[in-house]
Amino acid sequence: MNPTLLALRELGGSAAIEELVDKVLDILRPNKEVHEQLHGSSRLTELEYRLAWARTYLKKYGLVTNSLRGVWALTAKAANATSVDPRDVVRVVRGSRSVKTPRKRHGRRLAAAENEDADPHHDWREALGAVLLSMSPAAFERLCQRMLGESGFIEVEVTGRSGDGGIDGQGIVRVGGLISFPVMFQCKRYRGNAGASTVRDFRGAMMGRADKGLIVSTGGFTRDARSEATRDGASPIDLIDGDLLTEKLKDLGLGVRVRRVEQVEVDAGWFTTL
Repeated sequence: MNPTLLALRELGGSAAIEELVDKVLDILRPNKEVHEQLHGSSRLTELEYRLAWARTYLKKYGLVTNSLRGVWALTAKAANATSVDPRDVVRVVRGSRSVKTPRKRHGRRLAAAENEDADPHHDWREALGAVLLSMSPAAFERLCQRMLGESGFIEVEVTGRSGDGGIDGQGIVRVGGLISFPVMFQCKRYRGNAGASTVRDFRGAMMGRADKGLIVSTGGFTRDARSEATRDGASPIDLIDGDLLTEKLKDLGLGVRVRRVEQVEVDAGWFTTL
């Protein structure tokens, strides 16, 4: 909890989850084996899992808040709390009976706990993740092709030839209707977190063929992988992890339907005007 508070202060009072996790890693400096250890069968690392619960308790305690866009920020109450006693926070929050113990929650279920306004049917992410993992490699590549096409790419095609260094397809991104550039992509049906070697191998395969790359994964990426993707002097590679992938499929309506509940109210006052 205290590293989370310190990280938010050092980041100017607010940060996205990924930025916050990276800053906590800078503060704690755990060895690689520790910060890459997965939590059970989920794609969250053990550290990400515990930090998610730290944010949840700190929010219930009134020291942090979060927006629907996933940005976490210190509250005014946090100005007078340079540190906390985690045991006191847990005691107060559990005393309110508004938070269940972490042992009863797993992986993506933390999303709803972190955001009181989240979709109550949050398990759709877990269900979608299971479907994606059950797809054949060829079907998953076609799904990525469709997603990129729906997102504005043109001339998207799946190549998927063996011995092509992991390049599964390519497309063209057009900016402002004037500038266009080719992008090569890789599709990974992966449960765990891909490391820096995945990014390096993909970049090597696209060398001289495209200046921009994209890796789409059902899993996640280690901190080293994210650093390698944006390394100075190297061709940039964008990383789409399982969380972003499921949200994108939902936004595009690809295999995900969002049901809207109609709310009807009677305006009794209106009838009195007749």
